[in-house]
Amino acid sequence: MNQIEIREAKAEDSALILRFIKHLASYEKSEDQVTATVDSIRESIFSSDSTTHAIICTINKVPVGFAVYFYNYSTWLGKNGLYLEDLYILPEYQKNGAGKAILKYLAQIAVSRGCGRLELSVLDWNEPAIKFYKSIGAIPQNEWIIYRLSGQELEAFAQGKII
Repeated sequence: MNQIEIREAKAEDSALILRFIKHLASYEKSEDQVTATVDSIRESIFSSDSTTHAIICTINKVPVGFAVYFYNYSTWLGKNGLYLEDLYILPEYQKNGAGKAILKYLAQIAVSRGCGRLELSVLDWNEPAIKFYKSIGAIPQNEWIIYRLSGQELEAFAQGKII
């Protein structure tokens, strides 16, 4: 029988986390967009002032996946929320309950911290993930459109070059 375990990631997991990130980017056909390094993962997730958290999932002591999350805030609820940035399970270990175990672990954290919601985003073409999230009771929020300001545009706006 497969023994699934979830644990908090440690700084020494930075290379493993980056490897999972690259696998996820490959699945999402976005490998060229990954600029993270082992050092940037270590600094951004594990520094003393980090607001980001990571967990590692193992099956029979073998690392098979990860999740990265952080807390956001709902002004309407007046409560924090837990936002799942990434969840990835290696393909050969999917359908073993690892993804559900990670989400249950995160839901337990959210409840224990008094969060009003657990939120995540999924690409509109990722039918397996959409079906999976719906199977646990997640409800799509189709009325919201995500906007992003990053890279050169972020820097230009911050410097007042875009009005």
